[in-house]
Amino acid sequence: MSDGAVSIPGEEISVHQFSPVDVVVLVIYLVGVVGLGAWFYGKSSNPEGYMAASRSMPGWVIGLSIFGTYVSSISFIALPGKAFSSNWNAIAFSISLPLAAWVATRWFVPYYRQGNSVSAYEHLEKRFGVWARTYAAVCYLLTQIARMGSVMYLLALPLHQLLGWDIPTLILVTGGLTTFYTLLGGIEGVIWTDALQSLVLAAGAIVCAILIPLNMPEGPSQLFEIASSHNKFSLGSLELMLSEPTFWVVLVYGLFINLQNFGIDQSYIQRYIAAKSDADARRSVWLGAMVYVPISILFLWIGTALFAYYDARPELLPPALQEDIAKGTGDGVFPYFIVAGLPVGVSGLLVAAIFAAAMSTLSTSLNGAATLTLADFYQRFYRPQASPKESMIVLYVSTMLWGCLGTGTALAMIEVQSILDAWWKLAGIFSGGMLGLFLLGFLSRRARNPSAILAVIAGVLVILWMTLSRTSIWPAAWADSQSPFDQFLVIVFGTLTILLVGFALTQLFNQSADKSAEANPRDPSDSQTPEEA
Repeated sequence: MSDGAVSIPGEEISVHQFSPVDVVVLVIYLVGVVGLGAWFYGKSSNPEGYMAASRSMPGWVIGLSIFGTYVSSISFIALPGKAFSSNWNAIAFSISLPLAAWVATRWFVPYYRQGNSVSAYEHLEKRFGVWARTYAAVCYLLTQIARMGSVMYLLALPLHQLLGWDIPTLILVTGGLTTFYTLLGGIEGVIWTDALQSLVLAAGAIVCAILIPLNMPEGPSQLFEIASSHNKFSLGSLELMLSEPTFWVVLVYGLFINLQNFGIDQSYIQRYIAAKSDADARRSVWLGAMVYVPISILFLWIGTALFAYYDARPELLPPALQEDIAKGTGDGVFPYFIVAGLPVGVSGLLVAAIFAAAMSTLSTSLNGAATLTLADFYQRFYRPQASPKESMIVLYVSTMLWGCLGTGTALAMIEVQSILDAWWKLAGIFSGGMLGLFLLGFLSRRARNPSAILAVIAGVLVILWMTLSRTSIWPAAWADSQSPFDQFLVIVFGTLTILLVGFALTQLFNQSADKSAEANPRDPSDSQTPEEA
């Protein structure tokens, strides 16, 4: 097979290793998830139920749903892979989460809860015009395509090793399954199944984190000796430099991405709106954030433990996987351990946990993308008064469309070396600095449309420069003008450019307007009534 990922390591991994008990565990889980989605089909048969769960959800369920969305198979597979191949540098992303959650509960949640819109970006139209709403919606949709592609690919990795199927086929199958499941339950089904799936994936991670140290040839203490000798608990470089993914670069990147998630990501805004009260919405943010932090640390621990385990027993690694590790990627190690190093039944639980992580994110992204397709495009530009039946048709068709696009992106990611790095970079690029536009409107009451448009143009130019100058399409004659900054800083510089340029232009335009008013005082006879003004 030439699929560019982890190859099947000969006789060591074959279908028989996935025992009947494992199959039963996995099948029971999948049937349960689809059944739970079908249970809410009746409640999601109208647009309000499909997109906002009739605004009746308890905070603890939404909180577990937010946690499940944060984890996804990107964390479940890629975080251990990152820790295996390097160190704990990725923990900086998690450390930034509580601060972002505080900002969200203090300002973002009340801001979105005060209206009746289910679109996160209708507020931008009221502030700056329809262009701002469309810009943000397009950026969100591009980000979701990248997210869905990463998730589907990482879900296919363990199934590739379990079943012997090629990765493209598995991506097509799992993409179709999750798209169908999302069609059934709407946002209420998504939230409840996310809550269930978050418990499954947390249980799977805890079990694995305990079993690996117990399986060390010389006991758990050997794990710490090996990991410490290879500097595996390092947080990465602590230097104050912007050209490499140092601890500080990842920390700042994480803060901006998490602010974007909580502040302007449709997937999260829909959950605020679905909550039955403001208090429940705030509670959900804190619960999701505070559960994710220790679980993400657990995933990094699993990656480090796997490094020590296979360093002590290198003969257990098949040659194909050793070649991938030599190339600098460890994304395939955890899936291999799941099928080759866990007891009967536990493998099924872990694969079910990976399914849980993937389906949680996929269903969330698909429902959010379908909601924006209806609210920000179809109803906004084509049929503002679309009937409930017509709206449901648009929601169903767009869910299938975005599922197909996400599946296609997953197929394109097969040759990517590190999925975590790829996802982080794509998220920073496709976000387009829309957080900066949101913050400009949120923080500056005097900012107007001209300032916002010019600020976004400046931000997009910075993003394009930082992105394209590091690729082969950048002209050799312009080599001296390449971006010296790490790609994780794309969203940081894009956001700050929009925000700072917007502030500066707002101040400049307002000063000009004030001077013009002083130079040309109005004639009292030209006064208007309040209605005319």
